[in-house]
Amino acid sequence: MKAEAWIFGACTAFFVLVTPAYWFVTDGGDSGADWTGTSALTMTTLLAAMITVYLGFHAKKMDPRPEDRKDGEIADGAGELGFFPPYSWWPLWCGLTLAVMVFGVAAGAWWLFIIGCALGAIALSGLIFEYYRGEHAH
Repeated sequence: MKAEAWIFGACTAFFVLVTPAYWFVTDGGDSGADWTGTSALTMTTLLAAMITVYLGFHAKKMDPRPEDRKDGEIADGAGELGFFPPYSWWPLWCGLTLAVMVFGVAAGAWWLFIIGCALGAIALSGLIFEYYRGEHAH
């Protein structure tokens, strides 16, 4: 994970440089300043820094992966890589119920929002418990 931590560290350094430059270019400090963009870049900087710190701490705690070692070979990474889920229709139903809920709020039809919440609870339960029943149970 050291490589990933370095990549996000470089992104953090980039955003640290770009954020004040953006604030300055958009007439920072004046009444015409673009506070929305500056705030978004500040939050992006903090998010990249948070991911960098997280990956850095975990890179120190875990054994180096083959791609993290200087003497790592391609054959060292052979074998099972983990569990990759098969296809699933549940994210589609979760997205559609969220769309119904948002449409209900936007249209002022609270009854539609409530229907979306009920269907969303079913869809979310299906997504969460997908691998505990049916053909993909394990």
